[in-house]
Amino acid sequence: MEPLLLLASNKASISTSFPLFLSYKSSFHEKPKLSTKSHFHPSKGVPEKTPFLGRSLVFQDKVFTSLGNLRKTHFPFEPIRAAVKRRKELPFDNVIQRDKKLKLVLKIRKILVSQPDRIMSLRSLGRYRRDLGLEKRRRFIALLRKFPGVFEIMEEGAFSLRFRLTPEAERLYLDELRVRNEMEGLLVVKLRKLLMMSMEKRILLEKIAHLRTDLGLPLEFRDTICQRYPQYFRVVQTERGPALELTHWDPELAVSAAELAEEENRARELEEKNLIMDRPLKFNRIKLPKGLNLSKGEMRRLCQFRDMPYISPYSDFSGLRSGTPEKEKHACGVVHEILSLTVEKRTLVDHLTHFREEFRFSQQLRGMIIRHPDMFYVSLKGDRDSVFLREAYRDSQLIDKDPLLLIKEKFRSLVAIPRFPKRDFDDDDELVNVGSSKPTKQAAFSANKEEERRVPVFPDGRPRERWASHLGSFAAQIVTRRLLFTNVLDC
Repeated sequence: MEPLLLLASNKASISTSFPLFLSYKSSFHEKPKLSTKSHFHPSKGVPEKTPFLGRSLVFQDKVFTSLGNLRKTHFPFEPIRAAVKRRKELPFDNVIQRDKKLKLVLKIRKILVSQPDRIMSLRSLGRYRRDLGLEKRRRFIALLRKFPGVFEIMEEGAFSLRFRLTPEAERLYLDELRVRNEMEGLLVVKLRKLLMMSMEKRILLEKIAHLRTDLGLPLEFRDTICQRYPQYFRVVQTERGPALELTHWDPELAVSAAELAEEENRARELEEKNLIMDRPLKFNRIKLPKGLNLSKGEMRRLCQFRDMPYISPYSDFSGLRSGTPEKEKHACGVVHEILSLTVEKRTLVDHLTHFREEFRFSQQLRGMIIRHPDMFYVSLKGDRDSVFLREAYRDSQLIDKDPLLLIKEKFRSLVAIPRFPKRDFDDDDELVNVGSSKPTKQAAFSANKEEERRVPVFPDGRPRERWASHLGSFAAQIVTRRLLFTNVLDC
């Protein structure tokens, strides 16, 4: 049996992607031994011009036969669903980049504050090397000395080194504890709203722990906040572990941040209409980041998605079928609301994927977020991808900053303190004018040039030959003495 390679396409073009089938001549009706499966469906329409892959590929129904008595086989095809191209934006990526050192320092501080009197030996810190992500054999004393504004090393003998927080870092840590205690009521509201958005009004505590830092919850929230407010929620035991269950539904909390922003915009528009001065009409356009050029088809889809009726994330979504635009509208509302509850209006994409069961997220959650660049931005910086709420940022700064975020920024400034401060003067041989901020390098350069232009002369003032100036000190003295002795004899 000789293998035959059969190519099928709607056009005889080499550049088109072809499904390949490997078959053999046989007197029996056999299925193809090797086939490339695809999810295309037949379409007889005209290909639409679009820059996204797969939109221009349209396959028609064809009957694939071989020269033998092979059975006719039908392969359905359908167009590939296009996704919006992602564009890199430096303002958001810089937010991730500037927190790389801060994350490591916060991990060390978290271990340190759990020790009695918040003092720890460097040998004990070595047991947490894997938790800190330091797999290389790196000396901890060199690491801690890189952050003199945060850690202070105490030497107690040659082989006993301990460290603690500096007075400034200790003060910021106590301020953070005080702010968390004052914001406990707001943290309870965040937990209630998170439970109200879930399907069964119940979420596992281990899943809530993924959002602990982003929501601003304390380290021991399971034993403090979750136990102090039984009138709002309670801890129940399930087959998969302890979970937090809602006990009271408050309709006043069932209002999303998007709805509140829409009410503020309507009130602002009414105030503008009451003005005496007539203003031109504003077109309700989608705001996209600079440099992201979408096709007309993609822009039309985004406009149609925006014009769909708003589905509140607190509404009952048990009747929404997965894969429909209505379900995606609800999922976008849930992601928008979760990001609005966080301290920095951002979180990791992996943290959201842990809640697929509670919020009925699709398996392509990351692709769904990228499809809506007018609402979210996905950054690839760091070890894992992060998602930002676009409307909460202006360039790389948050518009409304949480009190915890203000303390974090002060702590970041302590991390940025260098070990060796920069010198005020670059070199000692540079001439510096008193009262001026810049050294006068031009003056020193002109002085050296003037010395080079000087002509060597004898003691009586006569010019000396150029070659004599290049002799050594001893030879030059001998030549000078001989010339002086000759002048004396002539006189």
